[in-house]
Amino acid sequence: MIAILFCCTGNICRSPTAEAILRAKLAAAGLAAEITVDSAGTHGYHVGEAPDVRSTAAALKRGYDLSGQIARQVCRDDFKHFDLILAADVVHLVELKTMVRPGDRARLALMLDSLDPPGQPVPDPYYGGPDGFEHVLDLLEAACDAWIARWRAEAGVR
Repeated sequence: MIAILFCCTGNICRSPTAEAILRAKLAAAGLAAEITVDSAGTHGYHVGEAPDVRSTAAALKRGYDLSGQIARQVCRDDFKHFDLILAADVVHLVELKTMVRPGDRARLALMLDSLDPPGQPVPDPYYGGPDGFEHVLDLLEAACDAWIARWRAEAGVR
């Protein structure tokens, strides 16, 4: 079993959206039993809150359900539990790297590292309009498809 954690700032826009997209795509690919998915934020600004209503609405239009997700902050145990922690951008990645300890299980990367070129950030739609949320969905759908293809190739599964 592979465990994946998506991480953004407050865990109300990018990371819960990525979680919902990957869950749906894993289910469609018949891989939901092989890979677990969660999300968290680097900051505790929104702990206990539901995802942003704009993220929820944009995702729902594409068939992704963010209901039931509750924002939480990344914690030390996450580095022991998850195999891969995917950060929304370099700022999050740097912050996560400061939390890594010897012996931790988690490998760190960016959410869009599965795309070419790697190293691209997922822009934060929080302070913008509806187009930003749609753009985030476009990026994350492509990235999740590419991650699944990569994991299948690594496992030799078609």
